[in-house]
Amino acid sequence: MTDQTHLASIAKPGRYLGHEYNSFLKNWGSTKVRFALVFPDLYEIGMSHQGLQILYHLLNRQQEILAERCYCPDTDLERILRQKNQALTSLESSHPLRDFDVIGITLPYELCYTNILTILSLSDIPLYSRDRDSSFPLILGGGAGSFNPEPVADFFDAILLGDGEEAVIEIGHILSLHKAVGGSKTDLLNRLGNIEGIYIPAHFQPEYDDFGNIQAIHRTAGKKDLIRRRILSDLSAIEHLKQPIVPNAKIVHDRLGIEIARGCTRGCRFCQAGITYRPVRERSPEQIMELAESGIDNSGFEELALLSLSTGDYSCLDQVLPALMDQFSHRYISIAMPSMRVGTLTPSVMEQIKRVRKTGFTLAPEAGSERLRRVINKGITEEDLLATCNDAFSAGWQSIKLYFMIGLPSETDEDILAIAQLAKKILTDHGKGGGRGKRQITISVGTFVPKPHTPFQWARQLSPGESMDRIQQIKRSLPSKGCNLRYHGPRQSFLEGVFSRGDRRLAELIEKAWSEGARFDGWDEHFDLARWQKAAESCGLSLESYLHTRPTEKILAWQHLSSGVTNQFLHDELAKAATEEYTPDCRYHACQKCGLCDFKTLMPVVCNRTQTPLPQSIPVNLPKKNGGDEKGQTAGHYKYIVHYTRVGNICYLGHLEMLQGIFRTLRRTHIETNFSQGFNPSPKISFGPALAAGTESLAEFFIMDLPKPLKNCASTAAQLNKNLVPGLTITKIEAHSGKVPQSLLTSYTLTLARTITEQEKERTRQFLSSERYSVAKTRKGKTIEIDIRPLITFLNVSDLASVQLEMVGVSAQPGIKPIEALAQILGLTKEETLATKILKTAWRAMDTDSFDKS
Repeated sequence: MTDQTHLASIAKPGRYLGHEYNSFLKNWGSTKVRFALVFPDLYEIGMSHQGLQILYHLLNRQQEILAERCYCPDTDLERILRQKNQALTSLESSHPLRDFDVIGITLPYELCYTNILTILSLSDIPLYSRDRDSSFPLILGGGAGSFNPEPVADFFDAILLGDGEEAVIEIGHILSLHKAVGGSKTDLLNRLGNIEGIYIPAHFQPEYDDFGNIQAIHRTAGKKDLIRRRILSDLSAIEHLKQPIVPNAKIVHDRLGIEIARGCTRGCRFCQAGITYRPVRERSPEQIMELAESGIDNSGFEELALLSLSTGDYSCLDQVLPALMDQFSHRYISIAMPSMRVGTLTPSVMEQIKRVRKTGFTLAPEAGSERLRRVINKGITEEDLLATCNDAFSAGWQSIKLYFMIGLPSETDEDILAIAQLAKKILTDHGKGGGRGKRQITISVGTFVPKPHTPFQWARQLSPGESMDRIQQIKRSLPSKGCNLRYHGPRQSFLEGVFSRGDRRLAELIEKAWSEGARFDGWDEHFDLARWQKAAESCGLSLESYLHTRPTEKILAWQHLSSGVTNQFLHDELAKAATEEYTPDCRYHACQKCGLCDFKTLMPVVCNRTQTPLPQSIPVNLPKKNGGDEKGQTAGHYKYIVHYTRVGNICYLGHLEMLQGIFRTLRRTHIETNFSQGFNPSPKISFGPALAAGTESLAEFFIMDLPKPLKNCASTAAQLNKNLVPGLTITKIEAHSGKVPQSLLTSYTLTLARTITEQEKERTRQFLSSERYSVAKTRKGKTIEIDIRPLITFLNVSDLASVQLEMVGVSAQPGIKPIEALAQILGLTKEETLATKILKTAWRAMDTDSFDKS
């Protein structure tokens, strides 16, 4: 995606390398339709998104379709691309995005909207659909934000509402036909509009009165007055999920994600996902085990997460979880369940989870008082919550995170104070039952944002000032010890609320704020509400008006888009909220008449609807116990040194990212290592000194401690090479003592991007003739003086642009990077330093008594 000069100049270059394990690089010329799947945020966020990966693998399984990926570049790379007038490209083949037939942009959350404009602008594509003809790629949207895409609708040609697994293939086939027979962009949009779930914004036009209120939404083309969500009736197809992309760089959710169920019908009245992802569709326990086994084998991840809107509600959890732990605990692969509900996080579940390592627990009471939890249909009591927390503390956890919302409809001061009172009860009333050590709870607070298609879509949202007043009220009331308070910025929630229920007038606002520098508004370090307020003033818009209560009879901006749930159901639920009436979960109780299921083609899929205890009969493939002995080595600890090279752009990975990549390669190759003991077990592997990002090497090594000997070192090296990412190559494996050298003499070749001058050659001679050469080195705000002369044992200008260098490195003693030393010696500028190529060519141990290579 970027050249070496870019990678050397930007933060976290690993984001832009591509060529991850299990990614595709299909032949461009042999495919008929080419998709660029774009996530409008940073790589570490987008690579954690399951939906994009699902579509990526589905599309690439089609012979005539190619799919590649792109993530929004950070501001440093955006600046470089603009300065050099270079286009944004895909990760896989580095083709400019404008070369693709479709640019499919995920709409994951409201505060990424300006990033969409960054992506289009860097691709030299007009921002508005009306300004693009058929020579430009089709701009397709989809994802959670598609249920009110109106603020960004003018930027898109088509938007998919709902599940994409089937629809995206149909889109590909229509595009293939369109390219074959030809036709205008209007023809293409008309064809796409016939696909269930596809919304063509140009086919609809809102009518406003003089006060900005929508009077009507007119269909101006197409055949459908109401666009209904596309729903995948079951999740039984799993082949496309068995080879997940393994990121090179560290991402937010760096693990194997297994979607065990889609949809939730608990009926929380504030929750948009509970409406737009229903009905519940579970995968069978056998499918989950198959996905887990193949996914871990094909990725090497050290953690798998069971994903669902409410994982604890999966009907066969008591059967699946023990089977997964039996399968993976001996390999130190942990199980995470990031979405657990109070009442489903039982002692038996906790005991299973902690068999490898204690992953974190987040519980979401949402409201502090029983009354307000009844209003929102949360369906949990204070007794349930206290019992769950006490069970967790008794099982050995010392910290729990609790999530609450402020500003929920009908909230009072008593409801706010109830949050602090609940925290006190968790720490005191239930602090005597089991467990060791101090208990810690984190109270996380966010402002309620009314969402479209929910019973609370008509509700008022708090202003930023009101939110901060309530947060301060909670802060003053919380216990002084054992309790931390965190909160989502009310100013960001304010802007989220504007877009959540916004209309097409906001497109001009987004463009204006973006042109004034708005980027990555979901990130605190980039967000600036004042910029948005200034832009709104210039557009003649009142942002505050979008937070007001909406009359239930008012036409809403998304009224022509249907989740499948009837408006009558939403009205009924709003009325039930006022009377605190409970609506039960239809997956285990009677149908609640939301209007979605016809019970012929669509209905809830619940594997154990009767909630009958199931036998733990899922087959588990446990390996044989390790054993063996080898002369000269202790039984159960067989140590080998692995020599490898790292060349090409892979050298821009950080040291910890490189370690993680090696660990996962070993797992993919089924090489079992011994593990450390303690809270967070890790493989017993020792690595050579960390290389600076951007340094290539012909001479890297790591030492691994195995529970049984390798049968053949050469064949093991060959197998490892099949599972490594491009740029890493195992050159040799040999038995070893396991002792790591503490002092190394390392050889480098540094090549400048220009010819070395006579003056610079003289500076090298002066350096070699000196007895002392002090340089200032700053790390973490501290500056120290280092005499680098005794560290450099050899320095020679070998040709017009290259320097050969040998340096001493001693563990735990201050040193200097070779490029830093050369920059000081030759007096290189920052730009010249960044453009210099560094190659590590050899090393040898200086403390030979403690290191035995053979």
